[in-house]
Amino acid sequence: MTPAERDLRYYAALGLAAEASHLALGYFNKRESLGITMKGAQDWLTVADGKVEDFLRRRLSELFPNDTVIGEEGGGEASDAVWILDPIDGTANFAHGDRNWCISIGFLANRKPEIGVVAAPALGEFYAARRGAGATLNGDPIKVSGAADIARASVELGWSTRIPAQNYLKVIERGYTAGAAMKRGGSGTLGLCHVANGSSDAYAELHINAWDVAAGLVIAGEAGAHLNDFFAGEGIAKGNPVLCCTPELAPVLREITGIA
Repeated sequence: MTPAERDLRYYAALGLAAEASHLALGYFNKRESLGITMKGAQDWLTVADGKVEDFLRRRLSELFPNDTVIGEEGGGEASDAVWILDPIDGTANFAHGDRNWCISIGFLANRKPEIGVVAAPALGEFYAARRGAGATLNGDPIKVSGAADIARASVELGWSTRIPAQNYLKVIERGYTAGAAMKRGGSGTLGLCHVANGSSDAYAELHINAWDVAAGLVIAGEAGAHLNDFFAGEGIAKGNPVLCCTPELAPVLREITGIA
C-alpha cells in the first residue's frame, strides 16, 4: 500500500468517525430509543451498536470495495487490507447514560496496525493516529505520561468473562501490593487512549478482542507507549491479552499482569 493510499483511508476514517459520532449521540441522548438487550453476562447490546456498524460498513464498502471489514456485531474476515470496527465500545456505559464510550475505527495493512481513529463524542474527545506520524487528541499532539514509579502510577485493568475472576483479582492484588492505583473505566479502547494522552499510566486486560484495541494500539503506540504484540498468533480472530503502558513501567507491569 502506498503512502497516498494509506492517507486516503486515514482522512476517510476521520470523516466517518465524525458522522458516526452524530448518529451515536442521537441514540445516547434518547435512552428510550436504545432497545437494550443482552448478548451474555454483562455483555450489553443496543440498537445504536448495529446502526453505527451498519453505517460504517456501508460507507467503507463504497469507498474501498477491495478492503474487508471486521466488526464486533457483524464479524468478517481478515485480509491484507482490513478495517476493524467497534461501533460502540463501552456499551454498558452507553446503555446506563455514562459518557465513557467511544467509536473505534482501526485499519491494518498486512497485519500491521496503520490507522487508528477513536471518537468519544459524549466526552468531547477525538483521537487520531497514523503509523509513523504521531497521535493527536482534538488535533493537538499527545504523548504518554512518562511515569516510572509503580507506586505513583494509575493503572486501568479491563475485565473479561473469558478469564476466571480469580485471575483478575490476583492482578488487582499484585497491583495494589506494588502501590499502584487500580481502576476500571469500562472501555478498553478509551483505556488505551487515556494512556496515550497521559491521563492514565497503563492499561491491561487478560483477554480482549481485536475490535476493542485495533485503533487504540495505533494511537497509544504513536504517543510513545510500550505495547505487547497483540496481533501475534490469532489475535485478529480470537483476541489476546493486551498491555499498554509507559516504557518505564513495562518491566514491573509484565510481572504484575503476567502479560509478556
